[in-house]
Amino acid sequence: MNAKYPATAPQQPAAAGDGPQAMTPSEAFVETMVANGVSEMFGIMGSAFMDAMDIFAPAGIRLIPVVHEQGAGHMADGYARVSGRHGVVIGQNGPGISNCVTAIAAAYWAHSPVVIVTPEAGTMGIGLGGFQEAKQLPMFQEFTKYQGHVTHPARMAEFTGRCFDRAMAEMGPTQLNIPRDYFYGQIKTEIPRPQRLDRGAGGDERLNEAAELLAQARFPVIISGGGVVMADAIEACKALAERLGAPVVNSYLHNDSFPANHPLWCGPLGYQGSKAAMKLLAQADVVVALGSRLGPFGTLPQHGLDYWPKHAKIIQIDADHKMLGLVKKISVGICGDAKAAAVALSQRLAERTLVCDATRAARADQIATEKAAWEKELDEWTHERDPYSLDMIEEQKRERTFNGGEYLHPRQVLRELEKAMPEDVMVSTDIGNINSVANSYLRFNKPRSFFAAMSWGNCGYAFPTIIGAKVAAPHRPAISYAGDGAWGMSLMETLTCVRHNIPVTAVVFHNRQWGAEKKNQVDFYNRRFVAGELESPSFANIARAMGAEGIVVDRLEDVGPALKKAIDLQMNHGKTTIIEIMCTRELGDPFRRDALSKPVRMLDKYKDYV
Repeated sequence: MNAKYPATAPQQPAAAGDGPQAMTPSEAFVETMVANGVSEMFGIMGSAFMDAMDIFAPAGIRLIPVVHEQGAGHMADGYARVSGRHGVVIGQNGPGISNCVTAIAAAYWAHSPVVIVTPEAGTMGIGLGGFQEAKQLPMFQEFTKYQGHVTHPARMAEFTGRCFDRAMAEMGPTQLNIPRDYFYGQIKTEIPRPQRLDRGAGGDERLNEAAELLAQARFPVIISGGGVVMADAIEACKALAERLGAPVVNSYLHNDSFPANHPLWCGPLGYQGSKAAMKLLAQADVVVALGSRLGPFGTLPQHGLDYWPKHAKIIQIDADHKMLGLVKKISVGICGDAKAAAVALSQRLAERTLVCDATRAARADQIATEKAAWEKELDEWTHERDPYSLDMIEEQKRERTFNGGEYLHPRQVLRELEKAMPEDVMVSTDIGNINSVANSYLRFNKPRSFFAAMSWGNCGYAFPTIIGAKVAAPHRPAISYAGDGAWGMSLMETLTCVRHNIPVTAVVFHNRQWGAEKKNQVDFYNRRFVAGELESPSFANIARAMGAEGIVVDRLEDVGPALKKAIDLQMNHGKTTIIEIMCTRELGDPFRRDALSKPVRMLDKYKDYV
């Protein structure tokens, strides 16, 4: 750190909206970020933005260097999802920027207000095939809500401010593209004041229609989606649910959108979700989709249950009008803020007699009964039951190769981790077989606690995301889940934790395979395994070599104590810990049953491969 500019003593910023002032474009860029509350950003330093980077510290901005720019993008995503503020990522033009594409796509599907700053080749060299030159706007056009390209140095503050405003207004990533020579020179400019939307509840006519439907409902159910978290609408959702006596189910991968300790909570929908939630939703005659786009993957049949209520009337509430009725046929669509809309509906229902009031007690009993039955099933569901999984369990018993340990059943491990979770925990999960099964076991009482790659479903997401979340909320315990495949794409960011004192806990399920795809080869390709095996050294040993703590768990009774020890090291000693859990090769339900079918071969040379 340059001693002249200690990060702990930021200088007085130029006040936004105070009129034009003389400054450099770099100063305009930095001051506009300060006006938008930026205090941390993630990336790898580069010559393309070094003039601006030189003044980050006196402005009070900490640039956190990472190992790989994809990790930086995920960290910005996690930071934004926990804080409710912008996450910012920056990198060198060309390859540094292209490394971020996957992470920005994940942020797009999570509706995270991430701003990616993409310094570009200089204007006098564009089109000549110079060093690290690339067309950087097309790379991100599918995964950004807005792309601001600085067309003149004097417009630096204007485009920077617009990118920050649009990220919040449109609930997704924006791109600020800056030719590298535009950081230099002298300009006269005004730092724009941030503009934030005050979203309303929606139109009175639609709200009245929705209230009338709910007043006549016999079995209303609320789906609480990601919009409830983003709108800080948990209490409003609770009030609406309590007025209706309605069961509340979490939309897919939004397990933190309603508190699990509330008697009306029923668990998540979607892949490996709660049977209680699905059985109760199946009975609905009116469904309130609050802050949910009702994504197609999140409502697929599961556990043998085709649970979507095909004859129910659907009230969908979303801040983005384009989502209304996009996936499911709806009866009423309300374009509005989840919190404001829930409050408005509760007000309309407060003085009315509701048909569902007559069956409130019976419905409460049914909710409790279904939840208890599901919890009992989870307790008894100790291992996967398909023939291949049973064969693998027996095979691994015979091939035990480590001292006195056992290969553990993933479901038992997940249950023990659930029991050992600390209060106020934040958890991120990667994509993959065991991580997806975790959907049944992850419960939260506080919003902004659960993070997944959503519809993008990329490997290598969870660990860097929880690092960004920890930066935003250092007082909260932070845990990531990853299989050994996804861990191989992200373990290098352990160095970021160690180098920059960002303590987190990573749980790695080591089963030596690409489990989700291997399950498809079991079910559809007659167990012809291609490229699915992942023989690896000890991840705990690798963690120790990087300067972190490493714990190997090969006994079920050690799972909970290992997590508690790691959290103690994280919260009280500032240490990152990698918990390596030795798991069996048993496999859960196929991840993409909807996308596969039995193969048909036309050529004789392949006739046996059906």
